[in-house]
This record gives sequence, structure tokens and C-alpha cells, in this order.
Amino acid sequence: MALAVESSGSQTATIGVEHSLATVATAKTRVLAVDLNNLVAGDTVELRIKSKARAADTRRECYLATFIGPLGQPLSFSIPVPMAAADGEFSLKQTAGTGRAFPWAVYTLD
Repeated sequence: MALAVESSGSQTATIGVEHSLATVATAKTRVLAVDLNNLVAGDTVELRIKSKARAADTRRECYLATFIGPLGQPLSFSIPVPMAAADGEFSLKQTAGTGRAFPWAVYTLD
């Protein structure tokens, strides 16, 4: 298994807006990593991954994690998500607080 950064960046959140971090088009197993160190009391962030069961299916949410600041362990890694249907999306949505900047990366595991 080879670990590689497929895409990365930093997203400054607008409260209530779901920001697409990356959309992928090849079949691989992926992990979303987001540094949530900037969260303070009153800030809430949701991380999502969407994929398909089969190529002809509709993209659906398969991972959702909610974080409320501040965090004792601010670096978040999603579960590994196999994307055999070659159509996935990774997103971040800050639902409360003041919009913060969040460094992120999508890793491939294969």
C-alpha cells in the first residue's frame, strides 16, 4: 500500500456554506485529513465524503463527522473510503462561530 497526497490546500470557511475541497475521478481508497487547530469555543465544523456504490448510481454521503472547538487533538483523519465508482467528493462546512482557515489534504492509500 502506497500513501500519496492526491490534492491539498487551505479552505477559509463561510458560515453555513458547504465548501467542496476536492472531487476525484479515479478508483482508489482515500482519506481526508483536516487541521482543525483554528477552532475555538463556539465554532462547529462538519467534514463530509460523498461517493457512489456503482458508476451509474447517485453520489451519496458516506462519511460525516462534526467537530466543536476547541479540540484537544485537532488533526482529523477520516476513515479510509474505497471509491471504486470513480466519483467522490470531499467537503467542509462550518456551521457556527467565526469563519476560519483549515489546511486539508486528500490521501490515496493504493
